[in-house]
Amino acid sequence: MPSSDASTPSLTSATAPVPACAAPALALAQASRALWSATLGLMTAFMQTPAPAHRYLLARRIGRNFETLSGQECFDARSRASFDRLSRRWLERSEEFAPEPARPRGGLLRLLS
Repeated sequence: MPSSDASTPSLTSATAPVPACAAPALALAQASRALWSATLGLMTAFMQTPAPAHRYLLARRIGRNFETLSGQECFDARSRASFDRLSRRWLERSEEFAPEPARPRGGLLRLLS
């Protein structure tokens, strides 16, 4: 196991202390970046799955993730506007794969005949 010497910075020494008032904003920015990365992963999964039901669920989740990202102030206004457009596009795309509503099998019509 290699030993740590003074010339190799550790993670704790490489990060500057964060003021207490900035900690929540930093945590939110990190969570937003993680959500962005996860959304990219979902987009990859969407492209790789042929099942319409899975594509429907993935597209809806991707759209909701972009909707969340569009409201995060840690991204600039241009990025938030792009996220908003992507959210609408993915939610519209999900409708292509939406399951058909269940049709009643004669229920009321059977009683009337």
